[in-house]
Amino acid sequence: MDLVALVERIGEAPTAALLGLITGTVFGIAAQRSRFCLRAAVVEFARGTMGDKIAVWLLTFSTAVVWVQGAQMLGLIETADARMMAVPGSWSGAIIGGLMFGAGMVLARGCSGRLLVLAATGNLRSLVSGLIFAVVAQMSLSGMLSPMRDQIASLWITSGGRNMNLLSTLGLDQSMGLIFGLALAVLALVFARRNRIGATRLVFASGVGFAVALGWFLTFSLRQVAFDPVQIESATFTGPSAHTLMFFLDRNAVLEFDIGLVPGVFLGAFIAASLTGELKFQGFDSTSNMRQSMIGAALMGFGGMLAGGCAIGAGVTGGSIFAGTAWAALTAFWVGGMMTDWLVFQRGALATA
Repeated sequence: MDLVALVERIGEAPTAALLGLITGTVFGIAAQRSRFCLRAAVVEFARGTMGDKIAVWLLTFSTAVVWVQGAQMLGLIETADARMMAVPGSWSGAIIGGLMFGAGMVLARGCSGRLLVLAATGNLRSLVSGLIFAVVAQMSLSGMLSPMRDQIASLWITSGGRNMNLLSTLGLDQSMGLIFGLALAVLALVFARRNRIGATRLVFASGVGFAVALGWFLTFSLRQVAFDPVQIESATFTGPSAHTLMFFLDRNAVLEFDIGLVPGVFLGAFIAASLTGELKFQGFDSTSNMRQSMIGAALMGFGGMLAGGCAIGAGVTGGSIFAGTAWAALTAFWVGGMMTDWLVFQRGALATA
């Protein structure tokens, strides 16, 4: 793709949105076909089943790490100035927000990215939850919840005016990031073989991780040719969901990578579901299910914005560049999700048995 010619023809902002659309479409197709879902993996782990959902998540995460770290070693990507790394990270936000997001994704039966993918297939529960998530995320970004978010985030931040690079902090060479990703990929394939996951699903699971690397590569490439400053970023759904919502509500909103990403995911998932005959309208199973989903979506909206990203944005995108607070948030996602599954679903089931 000749980005110089594209920028000259349609402008920098539309080009950024187009790159977001491309990244989102790849992500949406791969996520829908692989059934990628952090919430499902967390629940499996919490219940000790170690099934196919964990294998898919591990393969997605390891693929993102391998592609991103390999591309950085080849000079195709440079994430040191990425938005996630160039500003101070919040340890308190990552931990507290991560716990909230983890609890929310279990209650809502899907993380923000998964809700978007399911909404594209006709799942009205996910559509309603996704809208609540986007509204609360916007309220946390610049609305009535933003002062509380700022206060919590400022409790404990990274030193030096930047986020922490775990590899550099631990004194490890960048090649160790690649080796770590490859080791995780081997582990993922072991779990995949044990659970008899087909090759097609494995390819699409890898495709989700590839989409994350693609986003980093495209935004980095655009930055090299753009006249105005361009954020180096990739797939995430907390901020982009809020920005996309405001884009359709504010006539002064401008195009950017985020604005193309969310519609791209929806489009990709819709195409994948259409081709496989999986489009189907679905609603809430019960009033209690609706209440849990709405509470979970709100928790994810505030928690994701506080944590600096969602299950994809911090968990995979941030994790692939070894951002310190992203790994803290990812750990908190797992802990919060497992605690909520035990308290709400496992313990509740035992109490009513």
